[in-house]
Amino acid sequence: GSSCKKCDFETDLCEALHELNLQSGWIRRNGQSNMGPPYSDHSGNESAYFLSLSSEVRSSSTTLRTNVFLPTDKEHICQITFHYWISQTSGTLMVGLQKHSEDTITNIWQDSGESQNRWKVNTITINSTEKYEV
Repeated sequence: GSSCKKCDFETDLCEALHELNLQSGWIRRNGQSNMGPPYSDHSGNESAYFLSLSSEVRSSSTTLRTNVFLPTDKEHICQITFHYWISQTSGTLMVGLQKHSEDTITNIWQDSGESQNRWKVNTITINSTEKYEV
């Protein structure tokens, strides 16, 4: 069976993400929260929640980490699909992979937001012979 989990932030953070450290500048909000665009989620729902960076940290970098994923094999590749919105031209969204035997995070995808102010979607595929975080 499929082990897909949907992460929509409607009630809280998802199982996939570590409990957010509020110091990191990420906030859970929706389009009605008077914080500027986006005014709805990727499906046009104004009351649906998403994660957003607060304006105070836009000049620096901040990280969201997943929980630990198990190794992949021929039957279990990992695909992560996510919707994202980049509103400032200087912002870059990066996806990194950290395997448990390595101290470094390998950058596996990035977008610096050349088409601003609209929702985009991306799917990344991960193969790892050991436990890893994204």
